[in-house]
Amino acid sequence: MSENKKQKFVYDFTEGNKDLKDLLGGKGANLAEMTNLGLPVPPGFTITTEACKVYLDSGTEPAELREEVSAHLDALEQKMGKKLGQADDPLLVSVRSGAKFSMPGMMDTVLNIGLSDASVKGLAKQAGDERFAWDSYRRLIQMFGKTVLGVDGELFEDALDAAKEAKKVTVDTDLGPAELQKLVKEFKKIVKREAGRDFPQDAREQMDLAITAVFDSWNGDRAKLYRRQERIPGDLGTAVNVCSMVFGNLGPDSGTGVAFTRDPASGHQGVYGDYLQNAQGEDVVAGIRNTVPLADLENIDKKSYDQLMQIMETLETHYKDLCDIEFTIERGQLWMLQTRVGKRTAAAAFRIATQLVDQGLIDEAEALQRVNGAQLAQLMFPRFDEDTKVEKIARGIAASPGAAVGKAVFDSYTAIKWSRSGEKVILIRRETNPDDLDGMIAAEGILTSRGGKTSHAAVVARGMGKTCVCGAEELEVDTKRRRMTAPGGVVIEEGDVVSIDGSSGKVYVGEVPVVPSPVVEYFEGRMHAGAEEAGELVAAVHRIMSFADGKRRLRVRANADNAEDALRARRFGAQGIGLCRTEHMFLGERREMVEKLILADTDDEREEALKELLPLQKKDFIELFEAMDGLPVTVRLLDPPLHEFLPDITELSVRVALAESRKDANENDLRLLQAVHKLHEQNPMLGLRGVRLGLVIPGLFAMQVRAIAEAAAERKEAKGDPRAEIMIPLVGTVQELEIVKDEADAVIAEVEAATGTNLKLTIGTMIELPRAALTAGQIAEAAQFFSFGTNDLTQTVWGFSRDDVEASFFTAYLEKGIFGVSPFETIDKDGVGSLVKHAVKQGRATRPDLKLGVCGEHGGDPESVHFFHEVGLDYVSCSPFRIPVARLEAGRAAVASKGSDSR
Repeated sequence: MSENKKQKFVYDFTEGNKDLKDLLGGKGANLAEMTNLGLPVPPGFTITTEACKVYLDSGTEPAELREEVSAHLDALEQKMGKKLGQADDPLLVSVRSGAKFSMPGMMDTVLNIGLSDASVKGLAKQAGDERFAWDSYRRLIQMFGKTVLGVDGELFEDALDAAKEAKKVTVDTDLGPAELQKLVKEFKKIVKREAGRDFPQDAREQMDLAITAVFDSWNGDRAKLYRRQERIPGDLGTAVNVCSMVFGNLGPDSGTGVAFTRDPASGHQGVYGDYLQNAQGEDVVAGIRNTVPLADLENIDKKSYDQLMQIMETLETHYKDLCDIEFTIERGQLWMLQTRVGKRTAAAAFRIATQLVDQGLIDEAEALQRVNGAQLAQLMFPRFDEDTKVEKIARGIAASPGAAVGKAVFDSYTAIKWSRSGEKVILIRRETNPDDLDGMIAAEGILTSRGGKTSHAAVVARGMGKTCVCGAEELEVDTKRRRMTAPGGVVIEEGDVVSIDGSSGKVYVGEVPVVPSPVVEYFEGRMHAGAEEAGELVAAVHRIMSFADGKRRLRVRANADNAEDALRARRFGAQGIGLCRTEHMFLGERREMVEKLILADTDDEREEALKELLPLQKKDFIELFEAMDGLPVTVRLLDPPLHEFLPDITELSVRVALAESRKDANENDLRLLQAVHKLHEQNPMLGLRGVRLGLVIPGLFAMQVRAIAEAAAERKEAKGDPRAEIMIPLVGTVQELEIVKDEADAVIAEVEAATGTNLKLTIGTMIELPRAALTAGQIAEAAQFFSFGTNDLTQTVWGFSRDDVEASFFTAYLEKGIFGVSPFETIDKDGVGSLVKHAVKQGRATRPDLKLGVCGEHGGDPESVHFFHEVGLDYVSCSPFRIPVARLEAGRAAVASKGSDSR
């Protein structure tokens, strides 16, 4: 209790610094820092985030706060030589919110607190300007009424417009003292009518109410929405800044502006910003009058301009970054009201980071911390040309970024057929399934009316770097009639051109021109970083990626199932394949062979089916090992729910019934229907798949292992360097793994003896069940490596099916704050992450040289990559398109943890 009494809730601007953002908020910490630098900052004080937390927890301000505020206000009054709201010469202050992170949606600023019916006259006398005083008073009532008392801001705007109209002027600066005095009366009436109380005349009451309003704004709807979107914790609270007023609305020798030390859009150095004469700060933001470019200030007020340029250089050198600045000029006197490290586009972020390295302000490690994977991903996707006219018809979930244009098709067969004829197509489905894979590959982009960010369409599209918009529920997709109906009766027939934006979720009719990404051209090897056409951006990306590769410990592999994806992954910097999903090799024409295997009644029939599949599998692996020569390739043995290889039960039942009614029954269809009924599962995700499939269908895994071993032997004979790793999926107990491993070892030994080759194949498992993670120490006795399948591990830990829950309750969970972000996008550190940590510790205790990786979608998620670095994994694996992002984040993770040793 004694410690609580000593807690300090208010800091003068002279007491803090830029490192106290947790306590003073970003705005307060930076005001203190500028004060320490000797820059012209109006005196003031900051109420800490701790005071806000007490208020939010208890509903009342800390008992000590009022007394502390009074002490700091008294000191401010002595410094300024006037008292708050003093009738003959009032001290006026502004009250502003200021959380640790810049947060649109927090309370707007209230300026001119301390003005009243009495003090407005004193202000007019002291300033020698009656118009200025009444203009300041009407601004206070307007801001206070809207922000503190919750009055609809449009009511004030309407009254202001009426006043301008009555005088036949278009800008507020043309209103004289008499009109402004009338406007003050009108504004006070609006407050009385709408808020049910008079506008407060007591200056301290005004300030106290504004402070409380700032605290309350932390939990406003806008603020909560922004926090969810930006993943900002909800318990940080906001600071409150009370600053003595300086006035930009004292005439043409006064004004207000916003400046950037570099262009936040491009990163180029120069003079960037806006200035508005005879105005207060909010006027620039509100856009009530047209500003002039900051460079024009040199002609308006050269002394202030030169001083501002000097201060901007001081701040950028001090903060070693792009700074965003707000300033006011009061009758030729420059005042700094705010600075912060400025927000910037992705392109500007990369350019500025390398510029600052060249200027000697930061080193390469710090440059890595100035950019992130999300920004790099933005630079990699093509974008629509925003200058063209477009017709938007719907909006869905932005599932996989990019811009895609093509003819609408409604099934995979048509997508493949038209694509082969040179047509660009957009595959439109209600939802996709594994059967649509070929069509998805053929299409420029995928559009579904169902599903979310982690639906089949979304996951596969991201894996392929395809643009995807999911869950566009406004669209009625009719695959039978091959058409789509949008709101307003717009009908898209097959063959009509549509454009989809996977970065925004927007769907357009017709062709929207696309601008290609030079960054992808660079990663693909089609553009050299030093080439003239590459430009500054590609050169900056190349340098940052080189920094990252030099710092990172984590290796980065690719999830790739064929040679084409593998080669692309290699161009993108992959250091191997962490997941080759063999089930993708069994679709299309090979599906009938799998049906034969499932329908086999005798050992001979089964052997025949496996013999047919063996050379095809072997060819797949030869191509893959050749593409990734000299790099590890982890091949996951078959792991689909078995029903994915069988026809739809309803469709097949109808087919058989119709055939029987015509007395034309097909024996194969009847057997197939029996097999479908027998193998039908209520929840295939938890059914006959993975290692269970290998144990139930004799010879299946042995055939795959033989294909891997023979392919590796053939590559060795061709002087290649195959490095295959065989992964057993969905293991829950070491006994399962031992049975399959023994069978695999026997097959490998047989191939080695027959070819006279030492293959050095390793066998490991995919940790995707909680039991596997909990018994990792036992499983490591039989496994030479673990790869965490975090997609399924997340599903089994949480107990929900990824494809089902996003459409049903994920949105509600995100809105209620149960999830800050989907656990399928970023790893759930507390739950799934704890199991991963446990498995790492237990696995390495049993086998110190155990190789550890991750191959779920999280392997390419920036935040998750940092977690995998921290827990000590050897590599992450992700889709080819996300490899540069993973490489960058692995470098950033190493720098952040000061673990930049290379392994």
